[in-house]
Amino acid sequence: MNIAVIGGGASGLTAAISAARCGAGVTIYERCDRVGRKILATGNGRCNYTNVNADIGNYHGKNPDFVKGAVDSFWVEETRAFFRELGMLTRVEDMGKAYPYSLQASAVLDVLRFEAQRLGISIVTGFEVSEIKRTDSGFLLRAYSGERAAADRVILAAGGKASPSLGSNGSGYDIAKALGHTVTKTFPALVQVRTETELVKALKGIKTDARVCYKNGKIKGESLGEVLFCDYGLSGPAVFNISRLCSEYERGEIILDLLPEIDYNSLRELLKKRRSPERNLEGFFVGMINKKIGMTVMKYAGALPYSRSSDTLSDKEINSLCEALKSFRLTVKGTMSWNNAQVTAGGIATDEVDGKTFESRLCPGLYIVGEILDIDGDCGGYNLQWAWSSGYIAGQNAGAE
Repeated sequence: MNIAVIGGGASGLTAAISAARCGAGVTIYERCDRVGRKILATGNGRCNYTNVNADIGNYHGKNPDFVKGAVDSFWVEETRAFFRELGMLTRVEDMGKAYPYSLQASAVLDVLRFEAQRLGISIVTGFEVSEIKRTDSGFLLRAYSGERAAADRVILAAGGKASPSLGSNGSGYDIAKALGHTVTKTFPALVQVRTETELVKALKGIKTDARVCYKNGKIKGESLGEVLFCDYGLSGPAVFNISRLCSEYERGEIILDLLPEIDYNSLRELLKKRRSPERNLEGFFVGMINKKIGMTVMKYAGALPYSRSSDTLSDKEINSLCEALKSFRLTVKGTMSWNNAQVTAGGIATDEVDGKTFESRLCPGLYIVGEILDIDGDCGGYNLQWAWSSGYIAGQNAGAE
């Protein structure tokens, strides 16, 4: 069995290893000058390679339940065992994030490369596939350079459109369309959000924990975690997790709860007790929240000037401050570009792919895996888990006689 894997990223490398373990001859065709470039960039260079809490609820797309086939067959424990067998130790940090024990993304790529070499997998770099055609005996691959290659079966692991500088440029979608597949609308996910800037510019570089809600007519999504204020808007894990909605709907507003652990009524009583002739408005929130955030909240609520004594705050102004802290609203202007995005939302329609084998329902012998499918995960190792799972399962099935 001769198998061609299109793309040498996380899902492609795993698929190749899985297929080769079944005895197949495997060649990876990678458009860049080396494989695994995106792996090296994940987790700020530490590679948050999975999450021990991963479940279907962490995934999105037209049909998130498509993930169930992977959950039932090759999921977190199997993935950790797979890497342990390759010689990589793991450490689990906050919120279930799993990293290589060395905290080096290169460790993940290296153990995959070593295993590929051990199994005799051929890696052809600088081969950008322009077309895949069905033939009587299998498939014919054509590259933009004019080179050709043949295969009995093909695993399409070409990635999406996110982070094109790291290898993915969306070309896999055209290949899939030519073979009869449907591609849903694609848009950036796990990406920074652009908002009105009048208030956030003064907070550039400040981090805080918050509940982040996206609203467009009604609340469409929320996330709890770290928020980073930027001169263009917002960043940080909690913002990344709702950014796909900001991309998909393009407009709406983000609502920040800056004190998510304190309910509104308790907060109001707390603020009433903080009023004092010895404390002016500039320092009113010192000890509660970041001083600059506190001053911005004052401005947002219209409680000025900062030099005012806090004992002059009326109950009505206290209510306005509570509202500002629990519902700090920013109009969404869109998101940053594909160059900034960590993952692609949308992709090849999952109802055209068998969720248990990842074989195309429209083109037998073609397997489709990873980010190119209409499945994307939350921030925190979930997208790499999807890559390992879909790749391993596809390789196992493609490599079977």
